[in-house]
Amino acid sequence: MEKRQIGKHGLEVSALCLGTMTFGYQIDEKVSREILDKAMEHRMVFMDTSDAYPLGGPIEVQGETESIIGRWMKDQGNREDVVLATKCFVPTKRGLNNKGLSRKHIMEAVEASLRRLQTDYIDLYQSHGFDPNTPIEETLRAFEDLVISGKVRYLGCSNYPAWRLADAILKAERLGIPGYQCIQPRYNLLYRDIEPDLLPLCIDQGLGVIVYNPLAGGFLSGKYQVGQSPEDGTRFTVGTAGEMYQARYWHESQFSAVEKLKEVVQSKDQNMVSISIAWVLRQPGISSALIGATRPDQLDANLAALDVEFDQELLEACEAVWWSLPRRPVAPGYR
Repeated sequence: MEKRQIGKHGLEVSALCLGTMTFGYQIDEKVSREILDKAMEHRMVFMDTSDAYPLGGPIEVQGETESIIGRWMKDQGNREDVVLATKCFVPTKRGLNNKGLSRKHIMEAVEASLRRLQTDYIDLYQSHGFDPNTPIEETLRAFEDLVISGKVRYLGCSNYPAWRLADAILKAERLGIPGYQCIQPRYNLLYRDIEPDLLPLCIDQGLGVIVYNPLAGGFLSGKYQVGQSPEDGTRFTVGTAGEMYQARYWHESQFSAVEKLKEVVQSKDQNMVSISIAWVLRQPGISSALIGATRPDQLDANLAALDVEFDQELLEACEAVWWSLPRRPVAPGYR
């Protein structure tokens, strides 16, 4: 598989990153291991998880995804072959100091992740969101200590708007400490809000960009029809996350845009999954795209994205998706 560098930094990753948020709730450990095995067969060595996963599950099961990956790596003896990323921020237990990016929570969270993952280091440790209640200096100092201790190799963040990321970069430079070296934002044909500000900032500052949701939770597969209800067991119905995904994508304008693109894609004997991922990977500044699966065979169309070639008609059809959509209000905290 194609290798790419995380921005200007030395870490190399596979162009496709295996997302694991379905492990332990949407799918059981047996199927999760089959997906992990198939990813490794195709040298998809970059794997992303979080202490908050599996997605949509109650707080009692959070962390199970890391545990599944940890048991798999131990059984396979392949820790050194995996570029392992995880995150902290979201509550994983009840009580005080159970969330956010305070020094106390970060230190407790990383130790818990290391135990579940059965490893003594994490290649890429990311803040899963921004914490308005903790000074960014406190967060960055805590992350610096993890790097110095050898428990973490590289640092990243997720879901930061451009102004918060720029502030974090500036504060790290003033403190003379390692700052964030990459970011994980949402990005796909239906959601391109990172293009005006965040993506140019990352390119200018040499940060890697690892995008999630390249298939819009499966919506860009083209399998959904306007007027139908979401299928059980999909991203649009699973646990506490289903409502969020429907709010993001389950709108008439999105259905219409996807249907128009599908007509062009099918006329060229291509499939929507491969085209949607390939479009993301060809955009400037993108280091890797997170892909997920609930069955091993679903990885096939994802892997095929690496061989897609675009002609002008297909590129124009992809561009038309975004520009046909109504602009939506910016989420609180992002301005």
